[in-house]
Amino acid sequence: MSLPNSVPAELYIGGRWRPADDGGRLAVADPATEDIIADVAAATVDDGIAAVGAAYDALGGWAATPPRERGEVLRRAFELTHRCFDDLARLIVRENGKTLTDARAEVAYAAEFFRWYAEEAVRLEGGVLTAPSGANRILVPLQPIGVSVLVTPWNFPAAMATRKIGPALAAGCSVVLKPARETPLTALAIAAILEEAGVPAGVVNVVPSSRSGAIVSAMLHDPRVRKLSFTGSTEVGRILLREAADQIVSCSMELGGNAPFLVFGDADVEEAIAGAMVAKMRNGGEACTAANRFYVHRSVAEEFTDRLTAAMAALRVGSGLEEGTDVGPMINAASRDKIAALVDASVAAGATVRTGGAVPDGRGFFYPPTVLADVPQDAAVLQEEIFGPVAPVVVFDHEDEAVALANATEYGLAAYVYTGDLARGLRVSERLESGMVALNRGLVSDPAAPFGGVKQSGLGREGGHGGVLEYIEQKYIALSW
Repeated sequence: MSLPNSVPAELYIGGRWRPADDGGRLAVADPATEDIIADVAAATVDDGIAAVGAAYDALGGWAATPPRERGEVLRRAFELTHRCFDDLARLIVRENGKTLTDARAEVAYAAEFFRWYAEEAVRLEGGVLTAPSGANRILVPLQPIGVSVLVTPWNFPAAMATRKIGPALAAGCSVVLKPARETPLTALAIAAILEEAGVPAGVVNVVPSSRSGAIVSAMLHDPRVRKLSFTGSTEVGRILLREAADQIVSCSMELGGNAPFLVFGDADVEEAIAGAMVAKMRNGGEACTAANRFYVHRSVAEEFTDRLTAAMAALRVGSGLEEGTDVGPMINAASRDKIAALVDASVAAGATVRTGGAVPDGRGFFYPPTVLADVPQDAAVLQEEIFGPVAPVVVFDHEDEAVALANATEYGLAAYVYTGDLARGLRVSERLESGMVALNRGLVSDPAAPFGGVKQSGLGREGGHGGVLEYIEQKYIALSW
């Protein structure tokens, strides 16, 4: 299998590649050059409903397919993803802008969800027990929840798709994937991979669209849809939860983040810097798990800030396809301008720019790696998700203060802690209001682990064994024998 030349630029509905109902097209731009690189079919509301119909028609057959067979299809998808590994990575770079290094890491991560859920497909266990009264048996079979609408973001266009498709297919569900309008090509490439892997017609459908709100709303109001899995902003998540309430659709929500990165005085500063560069600069900072606020103990604050500034200043900014590039462009002009506005507002409030801090001239949506010191506690850059290569540093004096600062947000997705004291590390990790904590490491994501947040960072978990349970209904059968 070869990509990207073989990727159809059409909708994928019912096992067929077809144009949009009204012939509409969606332009896809390269964030590094602003050039249009593809013209993709843009689904209408009718297309979305057609995809739901195709998924519904295919649901019964796929749900009845033996778990081992479902797992083997996912295993073939894993192998095919690796067969076109570099082509898929380059496709991601072209429509997303991230570096080739980051794109290759994403493809490897994305493929792992196919492998993990190929194995989980045969490990779904129901149960049988005796009622406490002894009057009957309690039989609990597990059944697929049904047609699932999957809405994915642009920042990890492959991994966010496979993280949802993998468990849904393992559970026996059929799906409609609505990818972000900025990155439809990767989603269509994944559909092509799944088709070659042997996914039956209608089990997976992909509907890129420039009318996301209308098409998702229509699908959520179709009574055949029983599941929504959404990754995106908290603002949009609130809207979709309201929409889903009308038909009481089960929802999994992986929403925004504002991750704190805590460095205590007994931390190994060199290791903390290495971890900070991963936690902050993976995908150029365009990640919901990205370190957003750096809280550093006063005793090591100067050393940490100096080293972080040097490391950030040394990064090379450019097209992700160029060898030696460390940081690619932001996804679009609006994202870049939001980052610039947050930095400018922080400087106006008293923050000091240690490196970066200005939009470069020329084409492409670039923003330089930036470090801010002396950041006021009420600065917008500490309150909002930056989603870019900006690291604001704040000094603290006591553990309780650090925890309070870290928890002072509506978000609770990820957090990072660096300390040489294991007892402190575990104590602080338990006190942090986050769904995930990375202790003395800069990377938290793993396909085998439960990924998700608390507070307004989401509902439910993806990855791990719990990820497949999001697509399962427990049925209770009372019987006697």
